[in-house]
Amino acid sequence: QVDPVESGGGSVQAGGSLRLSCAASGDTNCRYYMSWYRQAPGKEREFVSSIEHDGIPRYADSVKGRFTISQDSGWSTVYLQMNSLKPEDTAMYYCKRQLLFRISPDPCPPVLWGQGTQVTVSS
Repeated sequence: QVDPVESGGGSVQAGGSLRLSCAASGDTNCRYYMSWYRQAPGKEREFVSSIEHDGIPRYADSVKGRFTISQDSGWSTVYLQMNSLKPEDTAMYYCKRQLLFRISPDPCPPVLWGQGTQVTVSS
């Protein structure tokens, strides 16, 4: 697998929770870190969260304290636990692979986007 694949989106009421998954298989040569972005209709795509290979998480101010990013032990899947969801969280959520490091000069795709998974939060 090269392109990330998102899943776990759906429709929930305000205050509910969802857990998004991003399947992102590793590569022996290409080392990536994973990010989550979201885009609402008529809005620009915005950063949500990221986690680097050293495990340092980063969050947008709008989701800090409510969302948690994590990975499995094999770095094959990245998760976004979303709690206390608000209507303004409604958007298409995208997983992004971004090249961090490569072992050899063999080429690696620098940026890869998933197809997105829809999250809808009703009041």
